[in-house]
Amino acid sequence: MTIRNVGQAKAQLSALLVMVEQGEEVVISRSGSPIARLVPYDRPSVPRKLGALTGQIWVSPDFNEPDVVLERLFYDGPIEPSP
Repeated sequence: MTIRNVGQAKAQLSALLVMVEQGEEVVISRSGSPIARLVPYDRPSVPRKLGALTGQIWVSPDFNEPDVVLERLFYDGPIEPSP
């Protein structure tokens, strides 16, 4: 495990990312206290399946229709809220 302070991490980010790619864990600290860990990104092992929630979710047929009241407030309403 490698430990770097914030200033060093800023200056050495590319090198730290190479270390992470090679499997090393990097800890970033501020004033001697650890605040973050750089670890390799764990990609999902199985790609998401399109349509996996078919039949479990309902969407109203008019979900994309304009809301007349909201549009009137947006275009014709006051610029600042009243106190």
